[in-house]
Amino acid sequence: MTPRVVLTIAGSDSGGGAGIQADLKTFAALGAYGVSVITAITAQNTLGVTAVHPVPPDIVAAQLDAVLDDFEVAAVKVGMVADAAVARVIVDRVARLPHLVVDPVLVATSGSRLSNVEAVAPLLPLARVLTPNRAEAGALLSREVVTVAEMSAAARELASSGAVVVTGSESAVDVLFADGRELLLRGEAVASGNNHGSGCTFSSAIAARLALGDELVPAVRFAKSYVARALAGGRDWKLGAGPGPLHHFN
Repeated sequence: MTPRVVLTIAGSDSGGGAGIQADLKTFAALGAYGVSVITAITAQNTLGVTAVHPVPPDIVAAQLDAVLDDFEVAAVKVGMVADAAVARVIVDRVARLPHLVVDPVLVATSGSRLSNVEAVAPLLPLARVLTPNRAEAGALLSREVVTVAEMSAAARELASSGAVVVTGSESAVDVLFADGRELLLRGEAVASGNNHGSGCTFSSAIAARLALGDELVPAVRFAKSYVARALAGGRDWKLGAGPGPLHHFN
């Protein structure tokens, strides 16, 4: 059976744990066919990001045109966007595509800044699902978001046109707000130092499951459980000296 096509538009992680590389592994693990558009090239490993080279908007446009001229895309995940000009190129080409999942990647797991709020802002109104972690939600709203109550308030405020999942509480509770309704997604915290790329994996898993036919809430629930399995599967790995990757095929 021909697989569903899922497009990732994101940065490249030379260490393989996050970005385009994590997205494509996730799509493959979940039975979707991944195609990709690279928005930035990062020099990166488990210890941090040492350089970022944004891909020019015309090259991003050419990649998008090449993919969309030849493939029927069933869902789109957008991750790292280096500048607003690239965001506008993306908006022009994906506005009518189904199931746009936006992960507003602002800071890497290591703490290195990868983007800014102005760069991702053009994408927010188009997102069917927005997946910020607590820090990203706080940056988007210009205030601190730490507690589950603050995550809940942030999700409601950010859900202007689609669904929002705010992730990353210490108690492994994520907050989903969609269609005027809040849902607390509870799980067991997975103790692992290897969590590089968990946000990318979560958003790309949502996109893959939407492409495969899931409704929104089951897709988000599945993505949360998938990330937990991937964290558990890779927690004993020793790849690099810093926070390592997840086991996407666990």
